[in-house]
Amino acid sequence: MYGFIDGVPVLKTLGWWRQLAARLGLRWAGFGLVCGLFSAGAAWAQPTPAVTPVEVVPGVWMVQGVSALGSSANRNFISNAAFVVTPAGVVVVDALGSPVLAQELIAAIGRVTTQPIRQVIVTHYHADHIYGLQAFKALGATITAHRDGRAYLHSDTARLRLQASREELAPWVDENTQLVPADVWVDAPTRFSLGGVDFVLQPAGPAHTPEDLVVVLPQQGVLIAGDLVFRGRVPFVGGADSGRWIEALQRLLSYKVAVIVPGHGPASASAEADLTLTRDYLRHLRQTMGEAARNLEPFEEAYAKADWSRFEHLPLFRAANRINAYNTYLLMEQDAK
Repeated sequence: MYGFIDGVPVLKTLGWWRQLAARLGLRWAGFGLVCGLFSAGAAWAQPTPAVTPVEVVPGVWMVQGVSALGSSANRNFISNAAFVVTPAGVVVVDALGSPVLAQELIAAIGRVTTQPIRQVIVTHYHADHIYGLQAFKALGATITAHRDGRAYLHSDTARLRLQASREELAPWVDENTQLVPADVWVDAPTRFSLGGVDFVLQPAGPAHTPEDLVVVLPQQGVLIAGDLVFRGRVPFVGGADSGRWIEALQRLLSYKVAVIVPGHGPASASAEADLTLTRDYLRHLRQTMGEAARNLEPFEEAYAKADWSRFEHLPLFRAANRINAYNTYLLMEQDAK
């Protein structure tokens, strides 16, 4: 019934798309290409790897999801999570896309350290980052997130997403999977220390989501960026404010860090290059689709003539680029009005 890419709900019936196209005053010929993308989404499903931590710098670890759309085949293991081991406990960043993955992450942390898990920081409330939260909550960990995540938790989008995920991601997401709110909501830069390790929580939205929150470890020179950064692959733009996303990336470029842990893809020791890739992709979308919208050029023609050569080799280009371009076209069309 419902399908989702990176938190955006999509009904899979052609009739619904036609009705929506009519309400928006869009030509069905152009809007129909969106349906083809989502109905073909299963083609990018991959078997899931084990939840295996990799130490990116001393004391800072990450696990990396597959470059694929979420599915029952990969248990929704499509995003990254990180954890920081301190002498006074462990801080986790993001909780993965299903409770069973979170349990495996907890077990993996237990193989690295005997320190208890004290806190989980949520970079944003997209399903592939939060469906594991209940496993950490059961341990007594404190959950921290940006306060704008509350709007998502109480939205129809979140409810319908979970409803659909219980079907499409079964048995890994089921009737026992719940949306878990934060215990601590922040709305400004927040600093704390645990075991002598300093953490800086920096609001970065609205960008990929309204509630984007990045984590900076100044002593280690590490930025845990959530989905502001997709490394080595095409991001899913969805309904994001791509203009502000670009502004957020510009701010991140001013941070003096040696390593970035992105929301998707491997850790980066080339911070500037990887931040720039995501930024330049978003700029290219806005430039090409913005020009088409201002000139009242049909989307199909604009997409066909756009030069995608810099990005078409990247993983998930086929899965994401057309819908990214179409959403950007609609956004720029509204801006032009």
